[in-house]
Amino acid sequence: QVQLVESGGGLVPPGGSLRLSCTATETIDGLVAMGWYRQAPGPERELVAQITMDGGTPMFGDPAKGRFTISRDRAKNTIYLQMDSLKPGDTAVYYCNAKVVGPDSSWNEAWGQGTQVTVSS
Repeated sequence: QVQLVESGGGLVPPGGSLRLSCTATETIDGLVAMGWYRQAPGPERELVAQITMDGGTPMFGDPAKGRFTISRDRAKNTIYLQMDSLKPGDTAVYYCNAKVVGPDSSWNEAWGQGTQVTVSS
């Protein structure tokens, strides 16, 4: 089972920035995309941003558009989420996600343990 190691969460004031990183601890055959989801108390987990590992094509959830950027280092199996202009509503646990296609074309997902992001003055 591949492990996803997250880092970069913490406490930041409104308007501040944070950079999250996530590394897959081993090369994953069939790794198609990696990304970030977040979950605040109560609401369902929602997509923040995702990027394809080969082409580097990004996709953003509504909360991230215009404020966050996502990038990847394919050789290191690592993605980065740069979060700017943070708002209190961005407070959540952020989870790294990896989407993998198997040799039989089945899809699987791996999740990190989550990193807390708190936006507060």
